[in-house]
Amino acid sequence: MSVSPFTASTRGICALLHACSDEPRAVLDANLHEAFERAIALCIPPSAKKALADALALIESAETAMRATNSAKDWQAALLRALDLLAPFSEVAWCEHALASPLSALKGVGAKRAATLEKKGFATISDLLFHLPSRYDDRRSLLRVGDLQVGSRVTFLAKVQVAEFTPSRMRGGTLRRVFESTVGDETGTIRLKWFHGGERIKDVVVPGVTLRVTGDVRRYRFHKEIIHPEVERIDAGASESEAESSAVPETIWQDFRQVTPDYPSREGVNMRGLRFLIHHAVTQYADLVSSYLPEALAKKHGLPSAAESLQEIHLPDVDVDLEALLERRTPAHARLVIEELYLLEVGLMLRRAEQKRQPGVVLEGDGARVLRAVENFPFALTHAQRRALDEILQDLREPHPMHRLVQGDVGSGKTAVAFLAAIAAVACGYQAALMAPTELLAEQHERSLRKLAQACGETELRMACLTASRGRDVSDAIRARLSSGEIDFVIGTHALIQDDVKWKRLALCVIDEQHRFGVAQRKALMAKGPDALVPHVLVMTATPIPRTLAMTLYGDLDLSVIDELPPGRSPVVTDVLRSGEGQRVVEMIRATIARGEQAYVVYPLVEESEKIDLRSAMESTEKIKAAFPEARVDLVHGRLDARERAEAMDRFVRGETQILVSTTVIEVGVDVSNATLMVVEHAERFGLAQLHQLRGRVGRGSKSGACLLISRKVTEDSEARLRAMIETTDGFKIADADLKIRGPGEFLGTRQSGHLPDFKVADLLRDSRWIAVARTAASDTVKQDPQLKQHSELARAVELRWGAKLSVLGVG
Repeated sequence: MSVSPFTASTRGICALLHACSDEPRAVLDANLHEAFERAIALCIPPSAKKALADALALIESAETAMRATNSAKDWQAALLRALDLLAPFSEVAWCEHALASPLSALKGVGAKRAATLEKKGFATISDLLFHLPSRYDDRRSLLRVGDLQVGSRVTFLAKVQVAEFTPSRMRGGTLRRVFESTVGDETGTIRLKWFHGGERIKDVVVPGVTLRVTGDVRRYRFHKEIIHPEVERIDAGASESEAESSAVPETIWQDFRQVTPDYPSREGVNMRGLRFLIHHAVTQYADLVSSYLPEALAKKHGLPSAAESLQEIHLPDVDVDLEALLERRTPAHARLVIEELYLLEVGLMLRRAEQKRQPGVVLEGDGARVLRAVENFPFALTHAQRRALDEILQDLREPHPMHRLVQGDVGSGKTAVAFLAAIAAVACGYQAALMAPTELLAEQHERSLRKLAQACGETELRMACLTASRGRDVSDAIRARLSSGEIDFVIGTHALIQDDVKWKRLALCVIDEQHRFGVAQRKALMAKGPDALVPHVLVMTATPIPRTLAMTLYGDLDLSVIDELPPGRSPVVTDVLRSGEGQRVVEMIRATIARGEQAYVVYPLVEESEKIDLRSAMESTEKIKAAFPEARVDLVHGRLDARERAEAMDRFVRGETQILVSTTVIEVGVDVSNATLMVVEHAERFGLAQLHQLRGRVGRGSKSGACLLISRKVTEDSEARLRAMIETTDGFKIADADLKIRGPGEFLGTRQSGHLPDFKVADLLRDSRWIAVARTAASDTVKQDPQLKQHSELARAVELRWGAKLSVLGVG
């Protein structure tokens, strides 16, 4: 790694000054002059340039005096004063502080504007530097006005001929003032219009001045015009004769051909103003940015420094490869991407090392009870389940807490593996807990795990379910039994983490569908271990994530993948229906009921909404009852009382209810082997992972299943999701499709609360090829220096960039 160009330059100057102090009569050599000039030319704040200039003036003045008096006294004093001036700038902390400065540090940005920009996500100078362009305007091929084509986005130079406010009548008859200008060159004219902001623009668009104009050309009546163009006045240095001419001077044409960045828009932030601020941030602060990648890696891939990269991206040369720039595949982009990933990977490895040092509960049983349970299981474990179980049991024997993610598709048997892990903890005299995100899922887990316990001979396993809706007397009794150790395995919701819930010997925390819990909730459960020991943590997710992303997203967790489904399962047949095909749905439901099987009908809303034109579960339940008088129809949703919901689910599990109408509360965990038909209304409203989870509720037994996705409105993304559902039932392929459709930010952001790295530059999909490069480099660094004692500046950079995020990792 290397410090910022400014820090390196300042340190170099200080070293030369110290060398001069050893030879007081030595004249100021060219190296020192050049060093000062190079430093002053860097992209650094005006205060730093002034300090450098002042230090150079001190030295030059003292040198002149020394030559005149032949005395080194003033020379030595000048050296000390110069060193005092430069000393703060030789520290990395000075650059860090400057980059963290509020935007009011920039000339022309007052406290009020800085506060407004902070609300838009631009709090510091660094925020501006790393807000990279989303596209570029190619202004190298400046057009003549006569060559402008309607429908094109263009950049051209033109002189203002007329500029004035004109009245314009709005719909309804109200008059408003529109600022209009006719601009042109010797080849023709075009009109520019501003319906808003005319008072501000009138001081720029003045008759006789030359403008650089960028915008989208359209035709209005018999004229070409541009609405709200981006304009820049560029004729400040024009001669009197040039100002009077209608032609744009050739010198200006040559000087203003460039590639101009456009930035991701944020509501309330003017693009031209944002570009102006970023330009100033780059020209005054870019060379304060340090580079942290190992130099050998940067050299191998031909990467510029981080500071150079920012300048190349924000201020591209006129001969730049624009296509590579637009696609973010330049060496400058690669540098920033790999560096961001590298800092994260180093942090993740340090986090894992810290976890290894935590005191955990050692579960050293002989495993006989687990083996006996496996032998008595009502089904044979798949190879993937056995592999995951072996990895978990090995972790439980270690003196530090397990932090493992079990990732598997819908119906792959994750819960069975978690149950066996709980048996291992109980066999050693400890307790286990399984925390689910909803009461419905917790209740479903309790029912299925009790059946599993009986089937595999675990009749003495003491189980309980604790949720917020349980009666006070029942809850108090469960809490008392947990505290005394009379309960071995408890299943519950966030009720498990309440302050009044005490365990006697909690050794294993299983967190199901972890993305639905906040970080604080997961951490609170982990804090309930015995004697200050940290319990083992097993995290489960049925939302498959491509392995490359999982290694970064969960870099602090060991990963087990259950990538097989139990034998005998038939793939669910999926079909998409449109409005008007209701009769086909009725026929399939009737045929399902006639075979003695059951069906789900899922809606996005509980009840009708005046604001959204969607069918609702409550409204449709009555219609379904009328359409199928021979069947029992029940309704389940999140607003139901827990007792009513449990009773409705029990009736469906026992087969008394043939059609279960529901919202997405049945998305995960519900396991009824006789349910073979899933109907999803308004399927276009659901995410791809949700649809896959819902489909996973059917075909869970020996009978084949079917899933009907009813789409009533069409969008490009919804059609892509439905197409993916038809093409595959593989959850990992579904995840890949979901990632491509939505991009990693939304794909991970909606599902992995508490884990998503807030990348400024990297994109986990686009930049996946660099993840392994960054991880390998990070691994090499940490192996050579496990606590970064020899890389203190790197450690500081990791803390500044990822500290807040890393502090919550490892809690599931």
